[in-house]
Amino acid sequence: MNGRAQGGEPDFFVLDYITITRDPHTQLVVAIGGDERAAGILQAAGGFIDAPGPRGPYHRQPHTMAVDQQRTGATAAALALFQAGYSVHLDPDLNTLKTSDGDRKAAHRYLHRLAERARDADSDRDVAGILTQIAAPHNGLLPHIVTTLNVIWMSWAEHLGPADDDTDLAAELRNTTQGLSAYTLRIERIRNQAATSPRLPRSATTPTALPQPPSARRH
Repeated sequence: MNGRAQGGEPDFFVLDYITITRDPHTQLVVAIGGDERAAGILQAAGGFIDAPGPRGPYHRQPHTMAVDQQRTGATAAALALFQAGYSVHLDPDLNTLKTSDGDRKAAHRYLHRLAERARDADSDRDVAGILTQIAAPHNGLLPHIVTTLNVIWMSWAEHLGPADDDTDLAAELRNTTQGLSAYTLRIERIRNQAATSPRLPRSATTPTALPQPPSARRH
């Protein structure tokens, strides 16, 4: 950016402005903007590759790159570009330098986006795509939650003696976690059936109001 143009609007050098974000449809990390010099920095620091697009070439990370590597590469690329004099917007979800509170807020934003997609879904296959994010084996939200709860109760039980009152609580957490795991499998089966449903998109109807999270309710 170079001062302000007539009328008070900022005067951007477009090629110097780069956005690094995650594409919501493909889940690929993409970089938009920049010149040939920026492309070299993206490749060297973040593992990006050139890719053709409908509106011109852009840069993205490979399909095979793990999520942790994506975030690390995106953050490294953003820092290198900034140090080289570029203006960079890095998606907060990709920033490995943010605080744990930022991680929690990112998780809340992700769930909010899934809810928005659910409101816009007009076919069983659209719903299946949302349920994939929630219950897919290994990568879904619920399997990750089940794994975390398993670690919690096993670690808890290891530190408790047979006479401790909390032993029963750890066992209750284990049983509850097993129940959640079973429900996760049921949601996965529902997702699989919805993904292969031959039904056409539903006709437009008046949407039912979804319950608001506790933080959004007025007291």
